[in-house]
Amino acid sequence: MTALDDPVATRPSWVQPKAVTPKPKSLGARLLRGLSSGFVNALLLCVALFWLVPTIGLFFTSLRSVGDNASSGWWTALTAPTQLTLENYTNLLQNPTITGSFWNTVMIAVPSTALVVLIGALAAYAFAWLKFPGRDWLMIAVIVLLAVPLQVALIPLARLFGAMGLFGSIVAVILFHTAFGLPFAIFLLRNFFLEIPEEMFEAARIDGASEWRIFTRMVLPLGLPAIASLAIFQFLWTWNDMLVALLFTNSDSMPLTVAIQTQLRQFGSNIDVLSAGAFLSMLVPLIVFFAFQRFFVQALLAGAQK
Repeated sequence: MTALDDPVATRPSWVQPKAVTPKPKSLGARLLRGLSSGFVNALLLCVALFWLVPTIGLFFTSLRSVGDNASSGWWTALTAPTQLTLENYTNLLQNPTITGSFWNTVMIAVPSTALVVLIGALAAYAFAWLKFPGRDWLMIAVIVLLAVPLQVALIPLARLFGAMGLFGSIVAVILFHTAFGLPFAIFLLRNFFLEIPEEMFEAARIDGASEWRIFTRMVLPLGLPAIASLAIFQFLWTWNDMLVALLFTNSDSMPLTVAIQTQLRQFGSNIDVLSAGAFLSMLVPLIVFFAFQRFFVQALLAGAQK
């Protein structure tokens, strides 16, 4: 076959297929590809392990005796596991201040979380799908309240609780955490509820469902990932709080964070009780987080898809 017989060779130059040149990747794409490399992942793993060193040290310190902690560092337990003992936790359970404050923390964290989730979900549904006068202005007020620091309300609420006879009680701390947790709860859940298709609400109302039935049978199941994420955040904030509890509780109602601080101030040498109490205070939020981790990941993936 000659060149004249070849149809490709006899094509005019203006109909010749052009070579497709790949488009140059943007700077963001190159950075994203570099950050997903194996070296960066290994570096992030090393940073994560380094970040866990204080937690690991606290764990081993809580399992060593007072003499071992005074004579050597916690890392020596890695080569001498005979130093590890549960005596510190036994003494911790026999300390009435620590055990009482632990149950005080539970009595503060659980109601504060439940109230914020319940009231926040109801208010978020109203702001998202119910029409009433002043709804937009009230939502703006909720957003503004997100920027108000809790330190501003410490003195006014202390006077208010004192006048009501609640100062120094667990109820005062619960009311404080509930009030300051609601703006974030309403803002978070409202944005999530707005992603539910409006046609579902219209179909439910046509079928005769009341607003309460729509909320309990449709909104709550669909919003469970966001509600679980809110519950995790609120529980962690309340459980680890020290400032509010330090000001609004007394010796009978103080939570675990204040009790550990009090023990440190009075008995600075009892590292066995302090380390075990601090690790116990950190262990409960970890258990709660891993228990609801599945819903937390679902909320993140839902936000990424939308």
